[in-house]
Amino acid sequence: MRGTIPTSCHSVEWAVAVGTTVTPMSDFSPSTDQLVELNAEFAAGFADHDLQVAPLRKMAVVACMDSRMDTFKLLGLENGEAHIIRNAGGIVSDDVIRSLCLSQRALGTREIVLVHHTDCGLQKVTDDGFKTQLEQELGIKPRWSVESFDDPFVDVRQSMQRLLVTPFVDASHMRGFVYDVTTGKINEVTID
Repeated sequence: MRGTIPTSCHSVEWAVAVGTTVTPMSDFSPSTDQLVELNAEFAAGFADHDLQVAPLRKMAVVACMDSRMDTFKLLGLENGEAHIIRNAGGIVSDDVIRSLCLSQRALGTREIVLVHHTDCGLQKVTDDGFKTQLEQELGIKPRWSVESFDDPFVDVRQSMQRLLVTPFVDASHMRGFVYDVTTGKINEVTID
């Protein structure tokens, strides 16, 4: 699946480096107004007003932000059952550890589920290549790590290891999975 990037935001070279295509800015039309209209419909029938802030399953899920993943649906979860923490690649970054720490200490979660997926955008870039493209275009490299990877199964193991070594999170009830975007199935990953 190839994405599009408006030409006023990024160069053609940058888009090629990250595996996307470039479309003219005139082909882009913001859709937030439509979201506001859709929210009015949602709010008219809103029935979740009594959900508690603490997740019923005492679970936090860390997943990739990929738009093909409906995290609640693929895990069979309902609103109010789990915290969902998403970022590019579903990597366990300092911010994910911060969120998990708050989830556990302030809101009582005890179980952690990691969900990465096949055909991830982070498999299509390299840290150095992505940062170099940004530096060439913007004149500055970001301080953050891209955390690209080749194999989502290996990356889930690395994320699990990070949670096992941090003192800020209790990872005693943690499991990791790779979601297959072509079949919809989750495949468990274990630490060898």
